[in-house]
Amino acid sequence: MLGILEVLLFLCIIGYFFNKERAIDMVDIISNRVQEAYGSFRLPSMFAPGTDTQQNGGFSTYSMLKRFGEAGRRQRELNADIDRQVRQQSLFHIKEMPITHVQPELKPIPGMACPHCSPTESRPQLDADDRRRHAIDILRVTTHAGEQYARVNNPGSFDWGVWCPHLAQATRVRRFSYPQVAGAVLPDERVQEALDMAAKESINDKRAELGVAENDESFDEDSYYSAMLRNHERRAGKILIGMRSKISNLVLRITSWVLYKLLPCFMSGVAAHPAQVEMIKRAIEKHPDVPLIFLPLHRSHLDYIMVSFILLNNDIKCPLVAGGDNLRIPVFGSILRYDGAFFIKRKIDPLTGKKDHVYRAILHTYLQKCLTAGHNVEFFIEGGRTRTGKPCMPKSGILSVIVDAFNDKSISDALIVPVSINYEKLVDGNFVREQLGQKKIPESFASAASAIMKVLKARYGLMRIDFNEPFSLSELVKSLRKSDTAHNYTPEMRRLQHKPSSSSLFGTDVVQEEQDQRQLIDNIARHVVYDSARATSVMTTNALAFLLLNRFRDGAPLSILVEALDELRAVLNGVRDLGFTGSSDDVIRYAADLLGPGLVSKEMRNGQLFIKPVVMIPNVIELSYYSNCLIPHFALESIVVTCATLLKRETERKANTDRHDHVEEVTVGQRALLEMCMEFAELLMYEFILCKPCQKLETVIENTLQELCLREILLQPEREFTEEQMMARKLARNLECDGLDVDDEELDDYFDDQHNSTTHGRFGMDEDDTRIHFPAEKHCDRLVLQSVLAPFTNTYSAVASSLHQLLDGNSIVESEFIRLCIKEISTRVELGDCKYGESISTDTVRNCLKVFQKRSYIEITNNNGVRLVSLQAPYDTMAELQNIVQEVHIFVPV
Repeated sequence: MLGILEVLLFLCIIGYFFNKERAIDMVDIISNRVQEAYGSFRLPSMFAPGTDTQQNGGFSTYSMLKRFGEAGRRQRELNADIDRQVRQQSLFHIKEMPITHVQPELKPIPGMACPHCSPTESRPQLDADDRRRHAIDILRVTTHAGEQYARVNNPGSFDWGVWCPHLAQATRVRRFSYPQVAGAVLPDERVQEALDMAAKESINDKRAELGVAENDESFDEDSYYSAMLRNHERRAGKILIGMRSKISNLVLRITSWVLYKLLPCFMSGVAAHPAQVEMIKRAIEKHPDVPLIFLPLHRSHLDYIMVSFILLNNDIKCPLVAGGDNLRIPVFGSILRYDGAFFIKRKIDPLTGKKDHVYRAILHTYLQKCLTAGHNVEFFIEGGRTRTGKPCMPKSGILSVIVDAFNDKSISDALIVPVSINYEKLVDGNFVREQLGQKKIPESFASAASAIMKVLKARYGLMRIDFNEPFSLSELVKSLRKSDTAHNYTPEMRRLQHKPSSSSLFGTDVVQEEQDQRQLIDNIARHVVYDSARATSVMTTNALAFLLLNRFRDGAPLSILVEALDELRAVLNGVRDLGFTGSSDDVIRYAADLLGPGLVSKEMRNGQLFIKPVVMIPNVIELSYYSNCLIPHFALESIVVTCATLLKRETERKANTDRHDHVEEVTVGQRALLEMCMEFAELLMYEFILCKPCQKLETVIENTLQELCLREILLQPEREFTEEQMMARKLARNLECDGLDVDDEELDDYFDDQHNSTTHGRFGMDEDDTRIHFPAEKHCDRLVLQSVLAPFTNTYSAVASSLHQLLDGNSIVESEFIRLCIKEISTRVELGDCKYGESISTDTVRNCLKVFQKRSYIEITNNNGVRLVSLQAPYDTMAELQNIVQEVHIFVPV
């Protein structure tokens, strides 16, 4: 008890001495004692004599020092209170402010004009948000009728358009003047010169037939000339009557109303971007007297009227549409003619190859008269419908007429509008018969009526139309003529040039024969096809067919397909416009139902939906049509990965042969890879347009390689060098580029060593070359990219193997040789040597023959209208054929 009291007493004493007020009193006592002891203290030698210390900033007593410290302490406390109040007010202000959303950087919008060929200041601009507005279904939107029209235009208390929107829409659209120009064609000087030339050629033919010499007066040349001229004039009149368009406002409105009623019967919608239509309207406002040239990619007969349908209902002048004369059938041909179609022969020249000067002159003059009269024009830059699903090489004959009209000042300029059209399911059926080598069934009234009845009973999903940004023809011509890549071609680019078609409907020699003019026109046409292909929207069936044929050929559960589609959508995001939204699960189910059991099979496995493509012939050929829409997008990546894998396999083979052991990591040189990619691109020159004419293919391939490295499908680590190595490399570059004062023999030895080190093997392998690595975790992605072009390389390999049938001087009719090639491919598919049934394609065979003809492997001659295929020397031996087969087969993935 005593101890506890002692502890309490001690704590009380401690509390007394350490009380806050007590401590302050003790400090005051101590300060007073210090003041008394040092009251008269002065700071020596710090201030001038005779001056007051306080006035000079000093302190004579400790009390002054204390007062100054107390003032500073109070000021610091005041500043701290002010800072605290400011922070509190800022916090309240931030809390009351609206939340600011940081907008991510927007990717380039598909469908914009080329910035190199069409300067920004000359293009009609729209706000970025307007350009990114979602597409709308134009079948459910009427700009001149309905409740929205009533709110904007206030038509009155009773508007019958609310009850009959489609009829009101058709009657209220804007009327335009469509002058008929056919009467001014035959009197034109060009046509008259062509008639005179044709009559003179008839005289020469008659002399040759009779065996009469030119100076033989027994032949009455004048009377025969007059008779032939009358015959050609009558023929010219018939040509013009069959060609001309009779576009009518009344028929256009009736057709619009019919389409509003019929299209919903078999299509879920027709999607288009309102911003794209606004873009065209602004271009018209900026260039009111300039004709619009619409250049769609051709997929279906429905394309002929759908562009006009959209333009009509948005108060834009409908164009005259170029169509093949195969559509000039009873009833339907007349409807198309009054809707703006003018018909052209599918083969301008006779089968003998003799030019039809009269027909060419009438076509050229009619188009120029239409442009001069203010008509807009629409024609399909590919010439005909694509049979494979991917864009075809351009046929630029009508485009050459437009360029010629611009060159001779018939028109001041023209606005080129590339158009992309895509379908979830093709309305025209399929092109399997033609791909198998069978003849096309010609169009007729009965077949057209039957097809319409069949279409109305089926379901074809969504149709999508995209209008690219209009660009000036004059600017494009000026840019391509000034462009270094348009004329100053590198050797690799020179190999990739090809002579445009001159025998088909759209042959470029319709108006121009000069090589530079033909090359300019071909560059414009290729630019348009490239832009249109890049702007084509990816539909649900395209995405599913691409995944099934290139990644899951043996099928996959729905969950795996959903993950794969999510990855594909991420890769395409911002680069290609997707024609669908929603969850990937719903997209796959919808696309599988739309394609049907004939193309995609569905079954339940272990309680989960399992989807598998039907890979038997001919089903897989039709399925590949939808997959091929995405092939051009991945073509360059497939070229790079295929070549890289080939070089890797060759390196592994050599390493195993030389060292007899396993090499853990194999790399390939970048220089060798790029050289091989150029060779592969040359082989596919008639299959794909890999870059724009204003770009260099080498640069595009290098950029593709860098993109693959960023996605880690391939790796390109930077090499690290020591300081000595850097100095040695710099010295070597100086020796090679600048030349130093050394003996010629030493220079010869140096460059010989360089040549030997850079020409090792078929594709050069330089020890100092940047190395390309192959990440093991991306092996499956590389297999998918290899499979993208595998059907084409298998077809090319089969065609090369079929060339042996032309040995010993044999000549085979082209159509028969194509059937032999199709038979060879079919045999390989049946035997399992080729796992791609879609390799059976007459279009691919024809493109391969064009490549072989350009390389002078074969010769295709015209013998009285029959095209014959034969080998050219020195490739008419078995040894040379084996080399050709090896050159092609090397690109077939294992």
